[in-house]
Amino acid sequence: MVHFKILKLTIRYFLIVNLLFSLNAFSQGLSHTWLLGYITTDTLMRINFSTTSATLITEIRKMPFQETQGNISDENGNLLMSSNGIWIANSANDTMLNGSNLNPNLTTNSMKPFGLALMNGNIVLPMPEDSNKYVLFHQTFGDFTNYSIEIFYTIIDKTLDGGKGGVISKNNVALSGAFGYGLAACKHGNGRDWWIIALNNTANIIYKFLLSPNNVQYVGSQNLNVPIYGEWTGQPVFSPDGSKFAYRHGFGNSSNWNQYMRLFNFDRCDATFTLDSIINFSDSLIGFGTAFSSNSRYLYCSSYSHLYQIDTDYLNSVGSLQLVATNDTFASPSSPFYTNFYTMYLAANSKIYITSTSSVVDLHYINNPDSAGLACNVHLHDLHLPKFHAASVPVHPNYYLGRLVGSPCDTLTGIH
Repeated sequence: MVHFKILKLTIRYFLIVNLLFSLNAFSQGLSHTWLLGYITTDTLMRINFSTTSATLITEIRKMPFQETQGNISDENGNLLMSSNGIWIANSANDTMLNGSNLNPNLTTNSMKPFGLALMNGNIVLPMPEDSNKYVLFHQTFGDFTNYSIEIFYTIIDKTLDGGKGGVISKNNVALSGAFGYGLAACKHGNGRDWWIIALNNTANIIYKFLLSPNNVQYVGSQNLNVPIYGEWTGQPVFSPDGSKFAYRHGFGNSSNWNQYMRLFNFDRCDATFTLDSIINFSDSLIGFGTAFSSNSRYLYCSSYSHLYQIDTDYLNSVGSLQLVATNDTFASPSSPFYTNFYTMYLAANSKIYITSTSSVVDLHYINNPDSAGLACNVHLHDLHLPKFHAASVPVHPNYYLGRLVGSPCDTLTGIH
C-alpha cells in the first residue's frame, strides 16, 4: 500500500509538471476571456485573464447572457467568437455570418432577449489540423420535456466575412435522445482529437462523441452502473489533466436535498469511465456548481448555502470532504437578491469564480483552489462588478493538454 501511494504521488508529480506548462500557455490564448452582463441596453463587461491577474473591462456589446456561454479566443487572447445558445457573435461582437437561429425550437425562441439559461450548454473547440475552423457543440431545453432531446454541432470558419468569421454548417444533429443539461470535453490521449460527452436525463448513461480532423462522430454510450434518482442537474467537468471526470446527481424530499458527487477515472485513449467514488454531500438546499482545481486534485461543489472541497487523492480519509465556506446572505448593492453559490468557473489564473442564482454585482472566488481545506481561501462576494451579471460562465476545457505520453494511443508523436 505504501509503495502504491508513492507511485501514485510520483505519477501526479509528472502530471502536475506537464499541467503547469499547459496552464502557462492556457492563459495566453484560447481561454483568455469571460464575458459578463445580461442586459444589452446596459454597459456590459468582460474579464481578461493572465496566469496571475484578472482585468475587468466594461464594453458595449450586443450579446446578452444567462447561464449559457461558449467563447474562444486566438493564441494571443483576441476574442474570436461567442455564443449564448441563441446566436453566434463574431470577433466584432456582431451577428456572425449565418450565425443566427441556433438550437431551433420554441423554448429557444422564448429566451432570445436574454440568452439560453442552460449551464454548460455550449463548448467551442478548435478543429483538429485546421487552424481556421472551430466546432460549437450545443444543446437546448426541450419544448415539452424537462430534458434536452438533441445534441447539435455547428462548424465555423474564422476567415470568412473579411476575417470576422462565418458559419459553414449549422445545427447538425450529432445524436437525438433524452439528455441531461450540460456538455463537457477533454483532449484525446493522442494530443490532437477531442472527446465530447453528454449524460442522459437520468444520469446513468454517458454518450461519447469524437472530434477528429473534419469529422464529428458519435462513438457510442456507456452504462455507468450508478443509482437513478430522477433527472440530472449540475455542471459535468473533466479535471485539467484529463484523468478524472465528475458530475453531481440528487433528489429532494420534504426536509433535505440529497446530493451525491460521482467521481470517475477517465481513459483518454478509449473514453472509458471507471467509477471511483460516490460522495454524499447532502444539504438542506439544492446546488449545481462543480469545478476541479488546476492541479486536478481538489474538486469543489456547492449547495446554494455551502461550498465543499473534496480531496480526490484521499477519498477514504477523514477530512476528504470539507466545508470551506458558508453563504452569509450578503445582499448585493442595488439589488434585492442575496449572493449565494451557483455556477463555477476555473479561470486561466487558476482561481475558481462562483456566480449566484440571481443577477448581482458581486462574485465569489476561491483564491487558492490547489490548497487543502480552509487554506483554499474563499473570498465571499469580493469581486465587485459595475453592473449586474446573470450567472453565465464559459466552458473552457484545457485546450493545451498534451499527448498522454507512453499510452497505447500516443501515436501522433509530432504533436506537442
